Formats: sequence, C-alpha cells, structure tokens
Amino acid sequence: MAERRQLLAWLATLHPLWEQRYSTRRPPPSGKTQRPLLRPVYWLGNWQFACLGYYEPPQWVRDRCVAAEPFPPVLATMIADVEARIRRDFVAADIPAGWRLNTCLVNFYGSRREGERWVDVARVGEHRDFEPGPVASISIGERALFQFVARGREPGRAPVRAQWLDDGSLQAFGGPRWKDELLHRVQRVDDRGAIELPPAIDGFRTRRVNLTFRFVPDRDVVPFHRLAAAARDDVRGYVDELARHSAHFQRALAAGPG
Repeated sequence: MAERRQLLAWLATLHPLWEQRYSTRRPPPSGKTQRPLLRPVYWLGNWQFACLGYYEPPQWVRDRCVAAEPFPPVLATMIADVEARIRRDFVAADIPAGWRLNTCLVNFYGSRREGERWVDVARVGEHRDFEPGPVASISIGERALFQFVARGREPGRAPVRAQWLDDGSLQAFGGPRWKDELLHRVQRVDDRGAIELPPAIDGFRTRRVNLTFRFVPDRDVVPFHRLAAAARDDVRGYVDELARHSAHFQRALAAGPG
C-alpha cells in the first residue's frame, strides 16, 4: 500500500508528452502521414522518441535513445526485486549479457478529448518489443486484457494466451516464444470504477497506468548533446518542454552540442 501511494505521488509530478510519429522539422517520409501517438507517454532511463524512428525497427538502435532521468527510489527498489526474480526463474539463455531493466515506458490508458467528445484510446495494437531480454511491467488502476497472438493469424482466430492485468499486477515475459514468435497487445481496459489517475494531462483522462521495464544496452543510449545534429533538431522542442519540469533535461540543454 505504501509503495502504491508513493507511485501515485510520483506520477503526479510527471509531465507526459504527446509525441508526433515523425519530425515536425521536415516532411514525413514518402507515403507516411504525420500523426500523434495514441496516448501520452513518459520515459525514464532513456527517452525513446517516436520521431527518431524508435517505433520503426530495426533501425532504432543508433541515435534513437536519449539519456533521461533515473528511476525514482520507489521504482528502483521495486525493479531490483523484479530483476532478482527474473534471474532466478527465467532460463539463463534468455537473459543476455549485461541485461538489467534500465528503461521504463510509462503508458497512460484512458480517453482522449477530440473536439467536444471523449474517445476511448485505452488499447495497444499488435507489436513486439525489440529490446533484448525479458520485459516486465507493473499495472496501476483499471484491469487490462493483455493477449499474445500469432503472427499472420486468420481473422477471428483466438489469441494464444490472454490474461487480465489487475491493479498492482506484475507481469514478466521473455525468450524467443513470447518475445519473437508471438506478438502482444492490450485489447481493452475496463472502465468500471470511475478511476482518474494522476497526473493531470490536458485533453486526457487516465484510468490505467502501465510501467513497462526493458533493457537498452548502454552503447545505444546517447546524451542529448551527443545526438547527430539532425536528430537533435528533431527532438529539440520535446527536450525544451521536458526541461521545463526536469532538472536532468535542463542540464542536458546546458551541456550544448559536442
């Protein structure tokens, strides 16, 4: 209970971003349409910007992950325990050298305001996580229906596995079967408890927060001032916004290019 209160207090301090799929400094790639991510997001450890192509693997590894603030103490303590459980319970071959849960995607699930109406965007389409090694997540708020699905499946075919992730759930998966051969998705999020979680986000009502922890090798995490010039320009607006609330990004801007 104390950990949950600490997590909610920490969440209230965040200022998530609505990322655009592509840079706003130049036209989208041929055949692509500019659009924002479905939901606001926040990253810890490193910020994996959509407009740098992180969501279009396999080219995500170079100049895609910008060093960000470390985990707060409450998360660092929890994740140390999760890492120990994974090392104990997972097959050693599925844990790459140097693996640790050093990046966290904070996903906000709920309803987005579009004009005069609120639209439910509490879902994630089929995808896989390309970062090496096991993935872990912690859920807060309304329960979510999480499914593993086969690639190229026929319409209407049942998922390979489905599970409800309740408030306080810890989920971890890894290995070639669950990471590579299958895709996963969040099919829906319940809306039974009139829950509205922090932080306050303009144009968004959050009823579930999911903290997903993954491993990004150190070689792929770049300080903002060491990004390639074009990449630095692409995310400068985002970093300016983050620096309004984050001492880490204030220092990142002050470091200058080089």
